[in-house]
Amino acid sequence: MTRFSGIQRSVGFAFLLFFAHVGFAQSLAITGGRVYVGNSEVIEGGTVLIENGRITAVGTDVALPADAQRVDAAGKWVTPGLVNSSTQLGLVEIGSSTTEYSLGGNEVAAAFQVFEAINPASQLIPVTRTDGITTVIAMPSGGLISGQAAALDLAGETVEALVMKTSVGIVAHLNEGARSAGGGSRAGAIARLRRVLRDAQDYAARREDYLTGQMQPLAASQDDLEALLPVLQGELPLIVTANRRSDIEAALRLADEFGLRIILLRAREAWQVADRLAAQGIGVVLDPLDDVPSYDAPSPRLDNAAMLAEAGVPVAFATFDAHNARNVRQLAGNAVANGMEWADALQAVTSTPAALFGLDDAGTLAPGHWANVVVWSGDPFEFSTAAEHVFIHGREMPTMTRQRALMERYRARTQ
Repeated sequence: MTRFSGIQRSVGFAFLLFFAHVGFAQSLAITGGRVYVGNSEVIEGGTVLIENGRITAVGTDVALPADAQRVDAAGKWVTPGLVNSSTQLGLVEIGSSTTEYSLGGNEVAAAFQVFEAINPASQLIPVTRTDGITTVIAMPSGGLISGQAAALDLAGETVEALVMKTSVGIVAHLNEGARSAGGGSRAGAIARLRRVLRDAQDYAARREDYLTGQMQPLAASQDDLEALLPVLQGELPLIVTANRRSDIEAALRLADEFGLRIILLRAREAWQVADRLAAQGIGVVLDPLDDVPSYDAPSPRLDNAAMLAEAGVPVAFATFDAHNARNVRQLAGNAVANGMEWADALQAVTSTPAALFGLDDAGTLAPGHWANVVVWSGDPFEFSTAAEHVFIHGREMPTMTRQRALMERYRARTQ
């Protein structure tokens, strides 16, 4: 059964999610490929057996059901479906004209659940999927605390079919953009975030006093304070945007003070504190091509990802947008070109984000996991490589996109 976040609107919605993710009762065998499991293991001439939407066996000596549908992957590369760890896919369609990822006028919006704004009919979803990306983290944005990020598998015609976890963490900001929430100062933003967290602690300890009006006014609404409790209890991470070394260190202080599990976003100067991040097991979601100096990050480096991975920091890759979400595999390839080990780059778009965001049955080609699998014509990080077969929950995804349909339409007219 699908694992769900503890933050569900109703039991009825949980049942809808379950039925939306049940696979078809059929067997599928991807045979003879170079199978990259996603955890640095490689199986030459391997087979991936899929039944009822889940992987049931991976190896070189797999007994196949007589009625199994077969996909010949000889000479091909087989990997888990790729994960883009921070996108606005399904939340943005035409630039600023259709944006659903922020709650205007609310600097503290911890209760805002971005999944409810996802558009399953977005034309950007098939485009992203055909490039081998099967899972994305949809992130809210804006303010000091933006809301709750959601995990989506890119197959289905309804929100219930797309959403794997309604909440994988709460997004906060300690970068240049958060200064306005703190009266124009980074120090003010940090102080305000600290007060919100303290008030959430007080609210949890004195809920009855709060409900009977025997507490002083708190720094956030009841809904937002309630939403922060899983973060304070270690059930969900606080996902913190921070670029400058000083901002990253401020996030680490807050994590120590409140016993938080945090994930860093962007983190352009994380290479400067790589050993500390590794020692504390703190993961980083970044764009490995972020290398333009700014006041928010005076010292970015193209080998940021390589240095972090070498130090033992869990690294995941993201495009941080909607229209170019498909480019996450190109980011991985560029990270390799700038010193990152190929196996680490693959994990940065498969098993590492699955671990960071609590997607327990995703990220690797392992028995019991959802069958999100891609068969590639070659190395997925090479520009000329194509995703020849994309499976999500064991179902092969169509290759048709709006762009391809338009191309075929007008190609036919010119012949």
